[in-house]
Amino acid sequence: GSPITAEERRLRDKKHLNDITAARLPPLHHSPAKLLSVEESIAIQIQQKEAYEEMQAKLAAQKLAERLNIKMLRFEPEGEASMQYREVRDED
Repeated sequence: GSPITAEERRLRDKKHLNDITAARLPPLHHSPAKLLSVEESIAIQIQQKEAYEEMQAKLAAQKLAERLNIKMLRFEPEGEASMQYREVRDED
């Protein structure tokens, strides 16, 4: 056969794909990949590691509280909870 260019081949393959499936790729919402310096990469990795460890600590505390059947309630010494025990009486 006659040689075809890469662009023609891509269009032909795309047309064939459109004929056999209705599936479409989702639109690209994020910017394309970019190169980072080693320092930027290390900083991002450290930040992600700290966020991961914080999330793991919260999850571990939650699981431990559930296992020990501990209920965490709001403590408001000056708020609504302290007012429940007070009786207001008129002096009249």
